[in-house]
Amino acid sequence: MPFGMTLNSMRSIRLIARLDIKGPNLIKGIHLEGLRVIGSPNEYAMRYYLQGADELIYMDCVASLYGRNHLAEIIKAAAQDIFVPMTVGGGIRSVEDATEILRAGADKVAVNTAAVANPQLITNISRRFGSQCMVLSVEAKQVDRDRWEVYTNNGRERTGLDVVEWVKRGVSMGAGEILLTSVDKEGSRKGFDIDLVKAVSTQVTVPVIASGGMGKPEDLLAVVNEGFADAVAMADILHYKRADINTIRTVAKNAGLGVRCYEQA
Repeated sequence: MPFGMTLNSMRSIRLIARLDIKGPNLIKGIHLEGLRVIGSPNEYAMRYYLQGADELIYMDCVASLYGRNHLAEIIKAAAQDIFVPMTVGGGIRSVEDATEILRAGADKVAVNTAAVANPQLITNISRRFGSQCMVLSVEAKQVDRDRWEVYTNNGRERTGLDVVEWVKRGVSMGAGEILLTSVDKEGSRKGFDIDLVKAVSTQVTVPVIASGGMGKPEDLLAVVNEGFADAVAMADILHYKRADINTIRTVAKNAGLGVRCYEQA
């Protein structure tokens, strides 16, 4: 159980819309593969903002293959009209890359592949911009009972790193938040990997965002109450309009979870 929490504490959670980007397009896959074009990322971002998303996550899902994040222009356009925190990840390999994305309008940067290759990057970004800006993105695949391995390059490359040990190291080096994506559950609509989220969240003092697998609004209840997630990142359920953020917020509120008050204009 996270430090300082009791079973009877009201959990306060954030509802985050996740947008995976390839080139100019919003895409969605299953297990981070078989990517389908959904539409214009900022049209969907605006929809989720107007529905009351607490935050947005933009991930350039092919950036690591090409060595550069291409989201700066998309983020600049979004920042004109969207006024909730935006996290941007994919292909961020240096403090200079992070600077460019933050200047474009992002509030946080998420780093995975480059952090595995050079863990010092976590510290460098954290020292320059503050730990609240440095999100450690972790793609996890289950390899044994109660054991998960870190993958990079959008779930393509094995690293040999144990997820829990890597997250603990990342936090010790300055990561202020964890974006934890279950490759096994991603796009499956079968619910979050609660055991994975719990294994990580009980070992660190920073917020953990659960990503991958949300199929229905009720899925967030288990990952918050049993997995101790601080936030849920949602994509498929929103893109295909199987639920909107207002509905999901109501489900959370009715279950006694703390959510941001939001009234539609």
